[in-house]
Amino acid sequence: MKLEVILVLDCGATNIRVIAVDRQGRNVAQAAVGNASEIASENSAWHQWSLEAILQRFATCCQKLATELSDCHIRGMTVTTFGADGTLVNEQGALLYPVMSWKCPRTESVMKGLNLFKRPKQLQEITGVGDFRFNTLYKLLWLKANHPQLLKQAHAWLFISSLINHRLTGQFTTDMTMAGTSQMLDIHQRDFSPDILEITGLPRRLFPRLVEAGEKVGTLQADAACLLGLPAGIPVIAAGHDTQFALFGAGAQPGQAVLSSGTWEILMVRSAQVNTSLLSHFAGSTCELDSRAGLYNPGVQWLASGVLEWVRKLMWPPETPWQTLIDEARVIPAGAEGLKMQCELLTSQYAGWRGVTLNTTRGHFYRAALEGLTEQLQQNLQSLEKIGNFRAGELLLVGGGSRNTLWNQIKANRLEIPIKVLSDAETTVTGAAMFGWYGLGEFASPEQARAQVHHHYRYFYPQTELNAL
Repeated sequence: MKLEVILVLDCGATNIRVIAVDRQGRNVAQAAVGNASEIASENSAWHQWSLEAILQRFATCCQKLATELSDCHIRGMTVTTFGADGTLVNEQGALLYPVMSWKCPRTESVMKGLNLFKRPKQLQEITGVGDFRFNTLYKLLWLKANHPQLLKQAHAWLFISSLINHRLTGQFTTDMTMAGTSQMLDIHQRDFSPDILEITGLPRRLFPRLVEAGEKVGTLQADAACLLGLPAGIPVIAAGHDTQFALFGAGAQPGQAVLSSGTWEILMVRSAQVNTSLLSHFAGSTCELDSRAGLYNPGVQWLASGVLEWVRKLMWPPETPWQTLIDEARVIPAGAEGLKMQCELLTSQYAGWRGVTLNTTRGHFYRAALEGLTEQLQQNLQSLEKIGNFRAGELLLVGGGSRNTLWNQIKANRLEIPIKVLSDAETTVTGAAMFGWYGLGEFASPEQARAQVHHHYRYFYPQTELNAL
């Protein structure tokens, strides 16, 4: 008897992956190839995505998995990608313009010149989304200003997940979680804002039917099946923006704060309430729609491991392993003997250290950086609790930064709550797969599907100074 699986097509900015996931959330087969944006022919500073290249990379992954997948019964497929990016298409789904990448700077001029409302922060109150140049809104306004004829010709705007889904099924849809990244959706009404559309002159007809995660988009058509080397007729289930499925796949419950720790730290919560009028008061804040209807994902982000990488390059030889830094900082007492670091290197003219003495070592500098970043985390968690109207009882930690056990303990001590570290790396894929199983009717809810997954956690509890570290 063949093993039943969901096939997750995961389009990341640096890697394309195809992963087969069973009912228990186990990855039974996977393949990956590199992914990268391309330079636009119009301007060497502009970045765009090749949809054809992305599809071919998915095909390459499926070819690598051909033998393993031949032993599986593929029950369904889901697609998850990064947010905001997409393009205009005609009635056949052919691209009218290349897919602008989130890395592309061309929208900056539109963003700087935009003043949609009498109150500048009203846009974020409606959409939840912060002012980022890669927002879908600015892409569309750039197209309207520079290629107005395309806007008139267009049958639809498709986000990148929906572009892939269209190639798989022939159906025009809009993943709800992708729409939540656009800065065009009224997140309280879960539909594109009539006020924003009216003021910008962007027609509602551009956005096909909104589908919730777990809804059936269509079935795998013959031409796409041939490209991927898969049987035609496989159900394709809606997923969407990778961030939302990572939260769900990590096991986060409503009201539980989750910190994705990497070059940037992104602190989010799955919240039943959000005060979007507060968002603009906190730098780096945003709010997107959760994978489940009725929940929101307010969040705050800041540079984190990027600061630690800078400290490492500044004070240690490039071949120095991270564990050496951790070991040198571990013998320094809490408080780094008076050395403090203001870690906002990108935004503050006062960033850097104070309290340096002749006895200060490299370990002091690294320890102070860990403690300074943890102070930022504490402030941002307090802000998020106000925005999302919740109280954090613990912090769920995922990402590369979670492997730093010293930092984890410093966080637990500073926040005075347990730090719950997830060892599983594939949270996005797990989340998308569980919505796939739910969408097939195998489970009564996505939560019931997720309950089959065995998450592995390690806990760091607050400790006193004598027992710490």
